[in-house]
Amino acid sequence: MSVRAGTPRKVGAIAERLRVEKAGVGDAAQVHSLVNYFAQRGEMLPRTLGEVYENLRDFFVVRDGRQILACVALHIMWEDLAEVRSLSVREESQAQGLGAVLVQACVEEARALGLKTLFALSYRPAFFEKLGFRQADVMSLPRKVWNECYRCPKFPGCNEIAMVLDLGGGQTAAPRRAQTAPRPRGAGRARLGESAP
Repeated sequence: MSVRAGTPRKVGAIAERLRVEKAGVGDAAQVHSLVNYFAQRGEMLPRTLGEVYENLRDFFVVRDGRQILACVALHIMWEDLAEVRSLSVREESQAQGLGAVLVQACVEEARALGLKTLFALSYRPAFFEKLGFRQADVMSLPRKVWNECYRCPKFPGCNEIAMVLDLGGGQTAAPRRAQTAPRPRGAGRARLGESAP
C-alpha cells in the first residue's frame, strides 16, 4: 500500500468504493463534527472549526460517497516527531479496520517525510500496540507536553497513554543548534554599499 499525499488508497477488504485520501476544504465541517462527537464523550480533545481548517492538510479521511466515515491527522511537531491525532471512526463503521488503515496512512506519510518518531495519546493503547506502537512516558515527549498539553484542561492529570512508534531506528533527538559558517578574514568590515575585500 504505497501512500503519497493526495493519492487515494483502497481500504483493505472492506469495500472497493472506500478510499483513504487527504481531506479537502469541503470536508472540514464533517471532520469537525466527527472529532467533536467523540470529544463530547470525553474520548479525545475537542477541535474548533478554525483549528480543523488551519490543520486541514494534516487530515486523512475515509468516505463513502460524500459522507466521511473516519478521519485522522498527522501533525508534525518537530523535524523528527509527529503526532497521530483526532483519530475518529463513526460508531456504525467501527471494527472494520478503518482506524488501522488511517494510522497506516499516517505512518507511510511520516516515513516519506523523513520523520523518525510517531506518537499518539490514547485511551485505547491496545489498538496502537497492534499497529506496532509501544507505551511510553508522556514526559519523554517534551515538545508535546510544553507546546500543547500544558494548555489542556486535563493537564497535569491527563490519563491518556502515550504510544510511540520508532520509524527511523533512533530516539527523538534534541533540537539541533544552528551551525554558523566561519567568516573569512575581513568579513563584516564592509559598509553598506561597499564590497568586502
